[in-house]
Amino acid sequence: QVQLVESGGGLVQAGGSLRLSCAASGRTFSNYVMGWFRQAPEKEREFVAAIRRSGGTSYYDDSVKGRFTISRDNAQNTVYLQMNSLKPEDTAVYYCAADRGKLTPGRNEYDYDYWGQGTQVTVSS
Repeated sequence: QVQLVESGGGLVQAGGSLRLSCAASGRTFSNYVMGWFRQAPEKEREFVAAIRRSGGTSYYDDSVKGRFTISRDNAQNTVYLQMNSLKPEDTAVYYCAADRGKLTPGRNEYDYDYWGQGTQVTVSS
């Protein structure tokens, strides 16, 4: 089992940047595909980005491609989400998630086995 703790959320103006972090503990971090999801009020949780175990390949939803960057530091057991050019529609609770079973990251929340508690990101217009 792995425990995930997100941090770095907050309030930012449109056009600004935030970097989210997700610290993992409990099992060998490099064995897990890592993903970021978000959930806005009254909406379903949606895929944002994911990264392979080695960090060599990353995947993005079209809504964030070119603005967000996912990365990981396996020595520090941490995955990051750098968010630039933020828009009000990026406002949501952001969750990191870990998947132990696949090589290629999934885009569905049911692909992931472990979840953090979430961190709020609010983008004002």
